Order: sequence, then structure tokens, then C-alpha cells
Amino acid sequence: MNRLASEASPYLLQHADNPVDWYPWGEEALAEAQRSDRPILLSVGYSSCHWCHVMAHESFEDPAIASMMNDLFVNIKVDREERPDIDDLYMRALQALTGSGGWPMTVFLTPAGEPFAAGTYFPKTPRAGMVGFAEVLRRVRAAWDDDRPDVLAQGAELTAALARSHHGELETATTLDALVGHAVDALVATADTTHGGFGAPPKFPQAMNHELLLRRHHRSADPLLGDIVRTSLDGMASGGIYDHLAGGFARYSTDAAWIVPHFEKMLYDNALLTRLYLHSWQLTGREDHLQVVDETITFVLDELRHPGGGFFASHDADSEGEEGRYYLWTPSQIEAVLGDDTNEFSSWYGITAEGNFEGRNILWRPAGQELVRPISVELSRQRIRSAREMRIAPDVDTKVVTEWNGLMLSALAEAAVVTANQRWLQAAVRNGEFLLANLRRDDGRWMRSWRQGHGPGQLGTAADLAAVIDGFTRLSEASGQARWLDEGSQVADQLIELFWDDVGGGLFSTGSDAPALVARLKDVVDDATPSSNSAAAVALTRLAALTGNSRYRERAIDTVQALLPLVARHPTAFGHLLCAADMIDSEMAQIVIPGEHEDLLDVVRVRYLPNAVLAWGEPHDSPLWEGRQSGRAYVCTGFACNEPVSSPAALAGQLDRL
Repeated sequence: MNRLASEASPYLLQHADNPVDWYPWGEEALAEAQRSDRPILLSVGYSSCHWCHVMAHESFEDPAIASMMNDLFVNIKVDREERPDIDDLYMRALQALTGSGGWPMTVFLTPAGEPFAAGTYFPKTPRAGMVGFAEVLRRVRAAWDDDRPDVLAQGAELTAALARSHHGELETATTLDALVGHAVDALVATADTTHGGFGAPPKFPQAMNHELLLRRHHRSADPLLGDIVRTSLDGMASGGIYDHLAGGFARYSTDAAWIVPHFEKMLYDNALLTRLYLHSWQLTGREDHLQVVDETITFVLDELRHPGGGFFASHDADSEGEEGRYYLWTPSQIEAVLGDDTNEFSSWYGITAEGNFEGRNILWRPAGQELVRPISVELSRQRIRSAREMRIAPDVDTKVVTEWNGLMLSALAEAAVVTANQRWLQAAVRNGEFLLANLRRDDGRWMRSWRQGHGPGQLGTAADLAAVIDGFTRLSEASGQARWLDEGSQVADQLIELFWDDVGGGLFSTGSDAPALVARLKDVVDDATPSSNSAAAVALTRLAALTGNSRYRERAIDTVQALLPLVARHPTAFGHLLCAADMIDSEMAQIVIPGEHEDLLDVVRVRYLPNAVLAWGEPHDSPLWEGRQSGRAYVCTGFACNEPVSSPAALAGQLDRL
């Protein structure tokens, strides 16, 4: 066993018995590189990454390759999900050096941590025009030994470039509404109007960009925007990217029609997509979209939940050493389970003798076909699911990541509000309690992740705190308990204190109390998850509307303003930030219903109100609650309130005007 044997990360533990002398990231590894005058080989991945497994089996488990690595380099292994700051820093270096990125990420550093060469997956031996890993190791070490001045200069130059701010200035004066419109136009131009999604495969769900289009459609009633979102949601829910047996979405599709996924299932994707389908159901009343919400939440609660209430990180793509094996079927396997009921089920889910993935079948529904199952198909589906549960399931990464739990908490709490589902509300409250008990240190500092038996790991990032703020805020709306606003406010104060950039505005990824890397960066692009800056802008805007604390709103506005030059140049990369811009530009509506009046709450629940917050139940120390009487509903926008109403019909009339 190497130095990874005592780590908490399941990904690092996967490499604990490699013959490679791996170090975790830390002072010991960096000091050894300085002492031995060896460059650093940094390998970054995550536990459910298929090609990370391939490179591990081919190279890191090979004694000859490991011997070269140990002789020539100080080798550091990093779980990108534990250390998103390290991942972001060196991913930017990889993209600058090669023009692309991905995992596994392989970066060569000077002993000071400055990057000078990089790549992703390297095969053990040369293949398909790719240089073999052994040759890569020799070439990089030769450059270090023979061309040291050039290597050091390149590392220093690249590091300086990474540290520089590229926000710039807006070239022309514009409004927030105009920037949102520009982004919407760009998304429409790249939309796949046949299958849904944007651009060519591989296709990612891009939940945040779809949320932006849904907001704009709600405001403008533009049918094209509604059609783009509907096509995407129908395509994803019909395709193999969706697990038709247990619910939940895979990471992305390798084809245009969403049929063949990359089979890993991540908590954050399912959190973001739960909210997207929930909002679509609110707008359209589509029962099949509510079915997706129900099944996705059920998947998370059944398969990704710690007994104490936290949510695990992911399901692996592989099982029994093969990608997707757990999810694939042959006609004979279906028939062995269903017998005479085989034909109906096989017709419903596209089972054929030829298959749609390497001779086997991924369950899917042709886009545009009914998704709500007849009872006969449902009964067969349950039997097939039971048969699948007898297989060896993919591994679960049992890290509880604060950021991703915050995203799932937001989705779960909002779904509980909208549907009045008490089971979901109870699960959301348990998750909030779990986060407070396990991811917050005794001194109040929030941490990045936790794993049973190991306790909190690294210091939390800005993304962690921003997601928790939103989760706690939405939990207050779901439960009617004032305490969650108090907790959210404490997290917001810590976020601003430790991460705020007093010079350039916005948030640094790491806190002022975190060990320094070679550059302190800002996470600004909405990618697989909301950036820390966009998540904070949304969370602080909503928290300010509920608490009356103008400081939170001012920080949200400053964050959006700081990123506007980037948004203007790359409008489709900031879907969540532009949702914050839309909230700020339109003014948040505040709905107050003192006490527990289900008839009035039901009027709010069924409506899609993206730019509104709900306060009910226990009063909070906020101007929003001053002079409010039980049995009445109050709707305010900006600094003006409508006449209080006591009937559901009157409240509906006011909400229809928002």
C-alpha cells in the first residue's frame, strides 16, 4: 500500500495498492519534489470516471511503468471532487497548453507547482496516433534535465497568465435584459430542434441553459423557446441517458438522440435536472415530466443516500470491469424474466435482436412517444428492475460533497413545496441537519466533503457555501421554519468574509484561510455545475429578498456586474449567472403567508414563479414580516406591496400579474 491508504476519497483509495509511490496533494509531496529536484507528475480524476480506470489498469498497475514514474517524478494523485480548486487551476493550464481538457488529467509541474506540460489519457503503448505513456515520461523528464531554463520559463509564464484577470471592460453599454436576450439568441442558434440539446454530440444536459430559456419563455410566451426546452426534456427522458428502471440521469449522451450514455450517474446532474423537469411541469402540467421528477428523486433517496441523510457523490460508469454492463439487456434476458409479457415490454423500450449498444440494448423510448406507462408495462418494468438488482451493481462513491448536497437540497426542498410531498420534505430537513452536523466544523467553518469514518476533509470552497445558502433558503420556504434563514445568513456572512474580492468584485474559489496554490482563481463559468459566482449571485439575491438584508443583494449585483464583460463575449457559458441577472433586473417578488394556511399555500405551489420567494409559517426577523396578520397573504415587489388578501382566488389574481 502506498501513501493513499489512509485517505478518505474512494478515488484515491482505488489507487492505494498501485506500485506507483503516490502522494496525496500536500506539503510532504511538494517538499519531496524540492528535495529530490524532481518534477511532479500530477494525476487528477474521480471515482466514476471510465477512462481514469482504463489508464489505471494499463499504466498505474504496471510495475515497469510505475518504476519509471517513481524514478523520474514525484507522483501526486488528486480527486477532483475533493479538490475542485486544484482541478480548476491545472485544467486551465491543460486547456492553455493543448486546447482541450478532460479526465484523467495528467499535468507535469515544477517543484514549485508551476505547470509546463500536460495531457489527458495516455495509452500504455502507442495507439491510434497517440504517444505511449512510457515515451511521454521519458520526453518530459528529458526536457526537465536538458532544457531546464526553458521549462522553468514556460511554467512561470503560464502561471502568471493563469493568475491574471481577464474580465476586462464591456465594449458597449448594455442592460442586463439585453445580455439575457443575447444569450437566449445564441442558444437558439445552436439548439438541436430535432433531438434537443445544443450542438453536436457528445451532448450534455445543460440544465442551466434550459432554465434560462424556460424563464424567457415564461416572460415572453415565445413558442420557439418553449419548443426548444420541450424537445430537449422529451428527448432526454425518452433516451438511454435516463434510467427507465430506477430513475435518474447519466452524465451525458455520446449520440445526438440521447440513446447511448456515458453511464456514470452524478448527484449534481440529477439535482439540476430534477428542478428543470419540476419547472416544466409547473408551466405545462405535463404528467410525464412530473414522473421524471418523482423517479429521479426516488433514485437519489434509494441509492445515493447515507442513513444519516447526506447524499453520496455518484454511481460508477463501470461494473464487473465493463462500462454500462449493469444497464444492458439482450432479448433472451428479457424473455427469461417476462415470458409471455416480453413482446409488449420489448416494443415499449425498443429491445431488438441487433441491439443499440455493442449488440445489447439500452432501454429507451422513441422521442415523442408516450412516457407515462400503462399498468401492464409498469408491472413488467418492476420485474425487470428486480432482475437487474440481482446483478453486480456499479460502485457508489460514498463521499458527501457539500456543494452537490446543497444543489440536491435545493431541488428536494423546492419539489417538496411544489408537490406538498411530506416524504421529500422530511428528507430535505434530514439533509440540512446532516450538513450542519457533519460538514461544519465546531468553529463554524464549512468543509468540502465528508465520508463515513473519516470526518470532514478539505476546506470548503465558495461553491460549497453558495450551494448551502441556496439549499437552506429553499428549505425555509419548504418547511416554514425560520431557523433555516438564520443558518443561511451565517453561511452567507462566512462566504463574503473569506472569499470576496475587494478589488475586482466577485468571489475567489478558495478562502483567505486556505493554503495557497500558485494562483488564486475565480470559478466563473457555468459548466456541469453552477459556478461559485453564479450560485452565490442567485442564492444571495433570494436570501436578501427573504431577510431584508441589502448587503446580500448588493454583493449579488456586484458579482453579476464583475462578470458582465465575460458574459458579453461568451453568452452561452453563463446560464445560471444570467438567471441571477434576470432576477435582479426584474425585482424579486415576496409572498408572505403568516401561519399555515394550506388553501393559500396551494395557490403559490402550483405556479412557476422563478423570480419570487415564499415566506410562511414562523415569522423571521425581517421587515418582510412587520405588521403581517395570520389568514392573509401579502405580495410585494420592490418596495411596494399589494393589498393583503384572504381568499385563494384573490391571491391567484395577484400572482398572475407577476
